[in-house]
Amino acid sequence: MLVRIIGGHGGVSPGFKATSYLIDGKLLIDAGSVASGLQIEEQVQIDNILISHAHLDHISDIAFMADNCFGLKSKPFEIYANTPIKVAIKKHLLNDVIWPDFTILPNKENPTLKINDIEPEKPFVLGEYSILPVLVNHQEGALGFIIEKKGSTIVFTQDTGPTNKIWEYSKNLKNLKAIFTEVSFPNALSGVARDSLHHTPNSIREEIKKMPKNVPIFLGHLKPNFQSQLFKEIEEIGDDRITILSSSDTSFIF
Repeated sequence: MLVRIIGGHGGVSPGFKATSYLIDGKLLIDAGSVASGLQIEEQVQIDNILISHAHLDHISDIAFMADNCFGLKSKPFEIYANTPIKVAIKKHLLNDVIWPDFTILPNKENPTLKINDIEPEKPFVLGEYSILPVLVNHQEGALGFIIEKKGSTIVFTQDTGPTNKIWEYSKNLKNLKAIFTEVSFPNALSGVARDSLHHTPNSIREEIKKMPKNVPIFLGHLKPNFQSQLFKEIEEIGDDRITILSSSDTSFIF
């Protein structure tokens, strides 16, 4: 799998893009920067979109991507989300007030976006990919995803505070190639991180103990205003498996 980090930050500013990970050019995880980070020709090639949760930095570019690609695709973008996330997107984003409802445009029979229901711990298949959504400790209904293709597996937790279920599954995976998770706030803001269900370097140090051993760990969602401090504190963890997602539009092959 080729994992392209279109955006891997926990905020938006010049040089910092919100969360969007693209697998093999066609399977998108979250849509925080897919419209601002990809050419329209690349956006059109995306088939399926997994949404981890409904916070703005993970869904905002659904709106702009639909607008950019309107009339350019012969089939809709297929979005996969569980019920709380789907309801939030329809109610607060694609509501014909904040943005047109592209799930019925140009018409209900051939929309630009189609939102499909998924359920936690019920696997499903999208082409070459087997996907297991797992609840994580964040906004109501927030999901991590375990994605397998041709015998290789990657775990994506996106936003989460300390959690357990996805690591229980991960320990039983064969040929696990990588873990993508998050660190948002420096240690001095541990209270903010705890209340918002995010990680600090200190809490991710403890979380790593739950993860399978000897698997590369990629840490994203760093808040731009704290990036320098986070670099320092993550380095102090002293785990050479860790790679910080410090730059947008970087790619990794697994």
